[in-house]
Amino acid sequence: MKSRRMIGAGLATLASATLLLAGCSAGGGGGGGEEAEATTGTLDFYTDKAAWEPDFDELNATSEEDVDITLNTTGYSDAAQYDAFIKQSFRTQKSPGLFTWHTGDALKQIVDEGLVAETTDLWTTAVEEGWATEGLRDEYTYDGKQYCVPMNIAYWVMYYNKNIFEEYGIDEPTTWEELDAAATTLKDAGVTPYYQTSVLFTFQWFQQLVAGTDPDLYRGLSTGDVKYTDPEIVEIMDIWLDQHEKGWFSDAGSTMDPAVGLKEGEFAMINFGSFFNGSLDGAGMVSGEDYDMFVIPAVNPNLGTTPVAVETGPLCVAENSPQKDLGLAYSEWWISPEAQTAWNAARGDVAFNPLATVNDPMLSDLGTTVADGNHELVTRYFEATPTPILTVALEQFGAFNANPGDPLPFLEAIQAEADSYWADQE
Repeated sequence: MKSRRMIGAGLATLASATLLLAGCSAGGGGGGGEEAEATTGTLDFYTDKAAWEPDFDELNATSEEDVDITLNTTGYSDAAQYDAFIKQSFRTQKSPGLFTWHTGDALKQIVDEGLVAETTDLWTTAVEEGWATEGLRDEYTYDGKQYCVPMNIAYWVMYYNKNIFEEYGIDEPTTWEELDAAATTLKDAGVTPYYQTSVLFTFQWFQQLVAGTDPDLYRGLSTGDVKYTDPEIVEIMDIWLDQHEKGWFSDAGSTMDPAVGLKEGEFAMINFGSFFNGSLDGAGMVSGEDYDMFVIPAVNPNLGTTPVAVETGPLCVAENSPQKDLGLAYSEWWISPEAQTAWNAARGDVAFNPLATVNDPMLSDLGTTVADGNHELVTRYFEATPTPILTVALEQFGAFNANPGDPLPFLEAIQAEADSYWADQE
């Protein structure tokens, strides 16, 4: 079929390169030995997405036909146990040929230790073929080189209850001013505009306000170049506080499922990742009829592009795995339109590859919109922020949501942890 012809040439080149390397002295990082590693066969795959095992298994029929590779999937449901297993495997001769991981600081750590295989050539092909954007490549770039490939992608957008919008004559906002006007209309009508929580997903609105004001300011928080107590950040937090005081957010302590809350009109909008379609469908809402989504406009109308927070989980290959070449061969196939079309049919996520066929028209339109050159991807706060700082920030944002007040004490608590973290990096 077409995908076999497209990818076959690349695999032949990879196999030839492997044969050449195998004749050299040990130290090539591909597992060593005098014989070339296999680029077809059964690939051992480890993932922290245990619930997705049936989706990966469904994909085996397509990958076997296209590139003669099938996955032998082992799923973990305990994230801490999974991370410990993967880190331990790097110290053995059985490091995984393919495994799921995390972007941001977690990926940087194993890249810095030389534990993960480089994928720069795959990314060069992907960008040249229009299979991935430059913005997405940046999420996988360290010191000018790329590592791993995207397993999935989610854009953080605004979901809304269509019936509520239609009832009050609200169109999808295209500017921040229009978004504020929509929130005002809803509140005046007795409808809570936005969902919020005090646990875990407490960062979204901070992320949106800062990135939508100045993406470079947002990035500076993740590198320590910007302090949480800087005047620009305090001013942005004051916007958030003002919205709280207007009554625009739902009860932060509510235990109602957010998908059910949107369906029942407890609030009209929710800022969430594009994987939320599945939850809404499960709650009995129909995509495009009962709910829809829009990219949240920039706070600053003079930015030129609209920042969109992106969450992406990588598929990685261990540098010293005996299945390194097989893992890279699968990775090469995975990023193709054919593979991503099959993955969408199995999983239903938005596709990172703009040329893939996406069954849900809403998700298809979102993928096209974000790749149109008028949008700027920024790393989701959860991945962009070093873990020790993130832990404190999630707690402080949650406390702010539960009891909104002067933002400075909350920001000072986060900055105290940031100061400690960045001091240890010097």
